[in-house]
Amino acid sequence: MNISSFIADYQGAIVRPSPNQGERRGDGGVDMLIMHYTGMENAEAAERHLEMPESMVSAHYVVREDGAIVQMVSEKKRAWHAGESLWQGKTDINSRSIGIEVVNSGPLGNFPDFPAAQISALIALARDIIVRHDIKPRHVLAHSDIAPERKIDPGEKFPWGKLAAAGIGHYVEPAVIEGGHLMSPGVNGKLVETYQAMLALYGYGIPVTGAFDETTENITRVFQQHFRTEKIDGIADLSTVKTLHKLLENLDAVS
Repeated sequence: MNISSFIADYQGAIVRPSPNQGERRGDGGVDMLIMHYTGMENAEAAERHLEMPESMVSAHYVVREDGAIVQMVSEKKRAWHAGESLWQGKTDINSRSIGIEVVNSGPLGNFPDFPAAQISALIALARDIIVRHDIKPRHVLAHSDIAPERKIDPGEKFPWGKLAAAGIGHYVEPAVIEGGHLMSPGVNGKLVETYQAMLALYGYGIPVTGAFDETTENITRVFQQHFRTEKIDGIADLSTVKTLHKLLENLDAVS
């Protein structure tokens, strides 16, 4: 494989090829955009990691703190960014997605804010990708959405609302926190079953069992990280359920 010859798909991107790539599988094309944070000390460390064969990970793009865009894998190719993942019953998310790594140290740096220049550059890049691949708002997702048992990136500081205001992703104003909770670990019954079915309808890979188990808690937490960041505790309070219901209400318009 000649990885050094590809031309940047995004104008102005710095090409830094990674060997960690392959052919896309299936014939459905690209229909998802997945956001990550790097979780490393700086951009250079992240990019080195993504180009090391032994790391066995890569992404199509890296967005540095200053807004510079680096392309490491051609959009025609399958980058190795999603890992074991699931959305709307589909696996092998790598074959149907573009992966963007946003440089941010995450837990290594106590979850710093994303700089304004970086987010402006990310918005421009994401818009370009979405238009070229006709990616629907419902399919602009966090790594944590598609791998909730393993991942938390891009984290609760990621400005999903700002991206949505720029036409990127599906987002609603979170319901106000009213106190108390409806469901938490150890609770069982029809209410939990209905809640799990709502999460599954939105796209999360959750079994509908009627038991608020560890998987349900993890998915509730990553849902809150994306859609209701004011309180992230893995408990399905009224605000969490109402926010999920609001998202489902206009699902047809964003699918």
